Amino acid sequence: MTESLVALAIFRCSVSYRPFWRRIVVLAAELRKRMVDIRRTWDASSSSAWMAQLPLPLLNVPLWNLAIPGSHDSMAYCLDIHSPVLHSQPKILRVLDHIVPCFIRPCVNKWGTTQELIISSQLESGIRFLDLRIAHKPKDSDQSLYFAHGIYSLVTVKVALTEVARWLEQHSTEVVIIALSAFDDMTPVQHNNLIDFLKRLFEKKLCPKSEIPSLKTCWLRGYQVVMSYADPAGSGHEELWPVWDYWWGNESDPNLVISYLQHQKETVGRPVGFFMAGLNLTEDARYVLHHPGQSMKSMTVRAYGLLLDWLKQQRPGAQKTSLNIICADFVGISGNEFTRVVVALNTQLLKQDVFSG
Repeated sequence: MTESLVALAIFRCSVSYRPFWRRIVVLAAELRKRMVDIRRTWDASSSSAWMAQLPLPLLNVPLWNLAIPGSHDSMAYCLDIHSPVLHSQPKILRVLDHIVPCFIRPCVNKWGTTQELIISSQLESGIRFLDLRIAHKPKDSDQSLYFAHGIYSLVTVKVALTEVARWLEQHSTEVVIIALSAFDDMTPVQHNNLIDFLKRLFEKKLCPKSEIPSLKTCWLRGYQVVMSYADPAGSGHEELWPVWDYWWGNESDPNLVISYLQHQKETVGRPVGFFMAGLNLTEDARYVLHHPGQSMKSMTVRAYGLLLDWLKQQRPGAQKTSLNIICADFVGISGNEFTRVVVALNTQLLKQDVFSG
């Protein structure tokens, strides 16, 4: 009799809990499916349209909480070896440029060149932040604006930004964040002309600074450009954001760059909104003199593995130690690994949202 009662109780329990266990099995299967779908989507994503390929839970995340790959000194792939050294450079360098330009300018070009890919190829490779430093040549009669890093670029601002606008027309799901800065030797009139050009070129694609931009918001409202303008001339324009912080280690030793970034994360913490963390190295006169056979590229390539190993341990998000835009030199080298590593950091945001719809 006792054995029969026990058997009956076990049977009733198994019947009553069957829906519960069935639900657990269904949930587990759904979770496995979601994770497989996420991995498949991520693996299938092309660099040229990686924003469009992000999993659904990330589409509502503010762009300043995503990990976004950027290029440092984005236009320093087309420096003009025949142009003079910028007025903003140290006086000793400008004096030497007048005396021995045939020596100084090739040296500045070798250490000032930070990229190899043209701007549209950077975007095609997945770069979504452009660091554009603008300058006017003081003796240039046609008032054209150029980019500069030690010396001036061959490509003008209008030509480069028109190329960006053309690329965006062909990639309607992608959003590019652009920081305009430096503005060496520019007059108020030139600032006004540049701002008018920017507004005409990008029109309704410009995201206003009052917005909290997520990919979903940008897609719904047609925004494709978030642009900061690091000069008071831009402050009265709703389409131009104020300057964003750039964490710059200013060191030639990658270990010191990493130490600086760690200190910023742990002591200062990420600012509100967009900000950049630079993985770029910086040479000084002593380093150049002690390494006459090197260049910015050789210095970067040698440190690349160490910098990427540190990068793989980072995470995006709103936490104090999170990163947002990460910038590097020579972004296309090593099979575009830098961009792939940065984009993949966004998978960490899925861990807390995997059950959301």
